[in-house]
Amino acid sequence: MASITLEHVEKVYPNGHVAVRDLNLAIRHGELLALVGPSGSGKSTVLRLIAGLERPTAGRILIDDDDITAVPPERRDLAMVFQSYALYPHKTVGENLAFGLSVRRVAAAEIRDRVQQAAVTLGIEPLLDRKPAQLSGGQRQRVALGRAIVREPRAFLLDEPLSNLDPLLRVETRTELALLHRRLGATMVHVTHDQEEAMTLGARVAVMREGRLEQVGTPLEIFQRPANVFVATFLGSPAMNVWRCNCTRRGAVTRVACAGLAFDLEGTRNPQLDQEAVLVGVRPHDISLASPGDADAVGRVEVIEPLGATTVIHVRIDRASSRAVRIVVPADRALAVDDEVAIRIRRDRVYLFDERTGMAITPP
Repeated sequence: MASITLEHVEKVYPNGHVAVRDLNLAIRHGELLALVGPSGSGKSTVLRLIAGLERPTAGRILIDDDDITAVPPERRDLAMVFQSYALYPHKTVGENLAFGLSVRRVAAAEIRDRVQQAAVTLGIEPLLDRKPAQLSGGQRQRVALGRAIVREPRAFLLDEPLSNLDPLLRVETRTELALLHRRLGATMVHVTHDQEEAMTLGARVAVMREGRLEQVGTPLEIFQRPANVFVATFLGSPAMNVWRCNCTRRGAVTRVACAGLAFDLEGTRNPQLDQEAVLVGVRPHDISLASPGDADAVGRVEVIEPLGATTVIHVRIDRASSRAVRIVVPADRALAVDDEVAIRIRRDRVYLFDERTGMAITPP
C-alpha cells in the first residue's frame, strides 16, 4: 500500500477548458478515499492524472515520496478498475485474471497461486472456466476487481465501478467492496457521482465541483459541518432546504425571518450575522410536524413521496416562493395532499451560509 499526494495540480486542455484547478489532496496509506461530485466536476480527470493517463498542466503527483508526475502509466504500479469492466470476451475468467501477470512474465506457479487467492477472496472460484458473456453484471465487476488484485499494486484506482449495476446489486457489491478493502488494507481511490455510495464506502470523502476541491473529511464531518452551500445540498437525501432569510441580532439571540417562516436562534454571536441577508439551511429530517401553537410556520401539503419506513412531504408555506419545504415524517403519519400542517425546525440543526460566497458562517 502507498500514500498518494497531489500538490497544486492543474489540468487545462488545449481548448482552454480547465478540468482541475489548483488541487491539493493527500491520500493516506491504506485509506479508501471516495472522490465525489456531479458530472463534469473533474473527479475522473483526477483519477486519470494519478494513473498517468493524463499529464498535469501544473503541479506534481507523488506516490509515497516518489515524484511520478512524468512517469509513464505502466511504471507507476497502479491498478485501475473501469466502469465498463474491460474484460476480454474471448478469455475465461481465469485467463482474464492471469493476463496482466502473464504479460509481465510472472512465473506460472505464482500466477496460479495469485489467481486462486483472488478468486477465493472475491467468491468467484466456480466461475474461473466461464467466459464474461456467461456472467452477471455483479460477477463481471468482481472479475474486474480480481484482475486488479492479482497484480498486488501500490494502490487501486476505481472509476465508478458500480454505476452499471442495478440498484439492489449495487448495494450488495458496495458491501463486498468495503469488506474487500478491509481484508486487503490497500490504498483505494473510488470515484463516484453517487453521494450515498461515497458516504458509505469512504473513510474520507473529497467533494469536487467544477475542478475545485470543495471539502475533504470523514462522511460524518462533511454531513454535519459542510463547508458551503454546495456541499450541504449535494450530500444528504432528501437535499437540504435552503432559504434566503433576513437575520437581526439582539444580544445572544438572532431572529431569522423568511417569507412565511420566522424563528429565534440563541448563541449565534458571529459578527457576519450583522448582514441583512443570509442563506439558512435545514435538512428535511430536522423539521417536524407540530401543533399550531408551537409552530414556526403553517402550510399546505403539495406532494407526498412514500419511501417505505419514512415519507417525504413537500409543504408550501409561502405562495410567492417557487420552492416548497421538504420534510421527512414517519410512514404511519396519515397525510393527504392539501392538508394544512404546522411545522417546527430543530434549532440546533440550523445551518447559516454567507449569501455572497456560499461559505458556512456558523456550524450548527
